[in-house]
Amino acid sequence: MTQRTRQGAVAFAAVLLTAATGCAGTPAGPPARPDPASTGPSGVGGAASARTGFTLVASGDVLPHDSIIARAAADAKGRGYDFRPMFSGVKGVVSGADLAICHMETVYGPEGGPYTGYPAFKSPPEIAPALKETGYDSCSTASNHTLDDGAAGLARTLDALDRAGVRHAGSARTAEEAARPTLLRAGDATVAQLAYTYDTNGRPLPAGKPWSVNLIDERKIVADARAAREAGADVVVVSIHWGTEWQAAPDERQLTLGRSLTASKTAGRPDIDLILGTHAHVPQAYEKVNGTWIVYGLGDQIAGDMVNHEGAFDPRGNQGTLARFTFTPPAAAGARWDVAKAEFLPQWFDTGRGRVVDLNAAIRKGEPLTAVRDTIRDVVLGRGAAKDGLAMGE
Repeated sequence: MTQRTRQGAVAFAAVLLTAATGCAGTPAGPPARPDPASTGPSGVGGAASARTGFTLVASGDVLPHDSIIARAAADAKGRGYDFRPMFSGVKGVVSGADLAICHMETVYGPEGGPYTGYPAFKSPPEIAPALKETGYDSCSTASNHTLDDGAAGLARTLDALDRAGVRHAGSARTAEEAARPTLLRAGDATVAQLAYTYDTNGRPLPAGKPWSVNLIDERKIVADARAAREAGADVVVVSIHWGTEWQAAPDERQLTLGRSLTASKTAGRPDIDLILGTHAHVPQAYEKVNGTWIVYGLGDQIAGDMVNHEGAFDPRGNQGTLARFTFTPPAAAGARWDVAKAEFLPQWFDTGRGRVVDLNAAIRKGEPLTAVRDTIRDVVLGRGAAKDGLAMGE
């Protein structure tokens, strides 16, 4: 696995706007914009053939229930909260990518607390440096919990991510921030991350701040993708909080919106190059639609023992995948960066130990987790992605 070749990232949040279920669990100065001469769209700043590709890794919901907060306190041994050990099992995969994207589902409480889990989350801000140390470059922050503590919680969260050096997309503190796409550097590519959520659990957008959280609106997503391309993005990634909780199959809205977004083109080139879904709390399928990969649902990366809508513990709520896509430069100016390799890596959060587990690595060590891994694999491949080249990675 090659070491990360991160060059600086420019990150700002994107904008948008449309429509809540909770996430139940057991209680328990900005960097400069990349130089367009070297980072602009394909064909700018040198021959496309001279450019190098990159690997992108993405993971699902980071959802700190009360039990997760208690585990971080125990791991800190009386010195606040330490979330780094929870991620240690996947740090090698995450840090080994050129660009790594997470989904920060909750907002952060004030320094010193109080901190709360479900239903209105206020998480310790110590999560942010743990994400950075694990290797994450950017996180989507648009979810149904983005306004759990109003505009103040939203701002605290983005402030903490900024301090940790983790970029973000999907929510914003100012109109100016909301109007600019999050641009990141990976290999020789400039990657835009845009992020949206279906709703904010019925909480209204802060007065006078309609841009504070990006809500799903198909026309706006396409317009933002095109604006990101104009701003210099070679690759446009859309992180989207959607779907039906506890449903492994993508729902009709996911399928319809996915088809529409992947069909959108400008001058023959797709406007969106990858869609990364979160929210369902269970792994969902990967599928190549109109030539573009969609991950309908990455599942949860970190969460407490999950309770479904019937009030029963559901082990699927602690299952998920890491998506890994290898992008290659276009052969001709103006063409898209293609995905040369598409992989998924099954993962599981062991609530007993409070650790994310790379299932393939654990099985190689003799842990009896084959059935969990195979359950995830069957869901991920359930819409025929293997025929388009999706494989289980190591």
